[in-house]
Amino acid sequence: MKYNPMIAAAVAATLGWAGAAAAQTELTMWYHGGGNQVESDIINQIVADFNEANADYNVTLESFPQGSYNDSIVAAALAGNLPDIIDVDGPVMPNWAWAGYMQPLNIDESVIADFLPGTIGRWDGELYSVGLWDAAVSLYARQSTLDELGLRTPTLDNPWSGDEFMAALEAAKASGLCEYAFDPGMAWTGEWYPYAFSPFLQSFGGDIVDRSTYMTAEGALNGDEAIAFGEWWQSLFTEGYAPGTSQDPADRDTGFIDGKYCFQWNGNWAAVATMDGGVDDVLFLPAPDFGNGSTIGAGSWQFGVSGTSENAEGANAFIEFALQDKYLAAFSDGIGLIPSTTGAAAMTTNYAEGGPLNVYFALSAEQALVRPVSPGYVVAAKVFEKALADIANGADVADTLDAAVDEIDTDIERNSGYGHN
Repeated sequence: MKYNPMIAAAVAATLGWAGAAAAQTELTMWYHGGGNQVESDIINQIVADFNEANADYNVTLESFPQGSYNDSIVAAALAGNLPDIIDVDGPVMPNWAWAGYMQPLNIDESVIADFLPGTIGRWDGELYSVGLWDAAVSLYARQSTLDELGLRTPTLDNPWSGDEFMAALEAAKASGLCEYAFDPGMAWTGEWYPYAFSPFLQSFGGDIVDRSTYMTAEGALNGDEAIAFGEWWQSLFTEGYAPGTSQDPADRDTGFIDGKYCFQWNGNWAAVATMDGGVDDVLFLPAPDFGNGSTIGAGSWQFGVSGTSENAEGANAFIEFALQDKYLAAFSDGIGLIPSTTGAAAMTTNYAEGGPLNVYFALSAEQALVRPVSPGYVVAAKVFEKALADIANGADVADTLDAAVDEIDTDIERNSGYGHN
């Protein structure tokens, strides 16, 4: 056959394109935001932008409903078919890292130098995960309520003391302004309990476990400070300051807006709905200080690389790509959570300087404490939840906390200290 240079060039180009395509590494990613269209649109845009910008990698995304996501990860780990990139709830990360579900990240840490502390996931001295946002809790109040009750407005620098907080609840209860003085959110269960309520325990001077060793809950969850916390916690319900565990979920969602509760313990994710609901003088106040500082929870969903990924270089490249301020700001504007950096906050509608939710960025930066950084947290959290629900329902405080300590310590011993020893 006669040599045709045009055909030869075309064949060479085709073979070259096929070779390039074959060399592209496929990266798989699982995400917990299935069912949330706004969240899905943003994460899909990040994936599309990364794929367009990187000839070497192509990320394919599969999203799961949040309620089934963790179970899906555990099942995939047991079956040996984890994806390359996962996201993980911050307090769960140490358990997954300890179990081998995750491997340390290999990204330029200068990229995360300005990130809020709660968005950085470290275990055993190594970086495992980074979050594009965080969440914070505050005390919701109306300025008009404070004025009517003659209460000073607490600030980040000068929060209410525990005595001032209880005096505010007593004044609200006596005034008849609301059905209940305080809504801590008892209709919400699961992770809400340790995230929202253990900071009160920490402000009293206790904790879920002893963080100096992570080998026991003895003294931390049942010492004098913890018992004082438990008695205070129980008094909220026995003295009629707050609704108990039978709270109607609908009241949790709209009770403060409707004036049923004078004060509410709630997160920044509900702030916009509260303002839009007609509470035009709402204040987002810092946690009261019960003697050991004002503390709130920290640590939300974060990105990491699975322990079995054979494409860790590409997975790390994707995570580092996703940490750009424009994506942090997009998530904040889209789903209302706190952007991880001041630069991203400045790009948002609500968290920029002077914005209605800028206070939450300061709260997260100055008051936030991550939940116990231990693989055993996933068990301890459930034990803590049950103990607080039982105490709210009238159980003996000391006996309940002692039983919780025994259960947590038994789990730690059964798992040989979870690597802490």
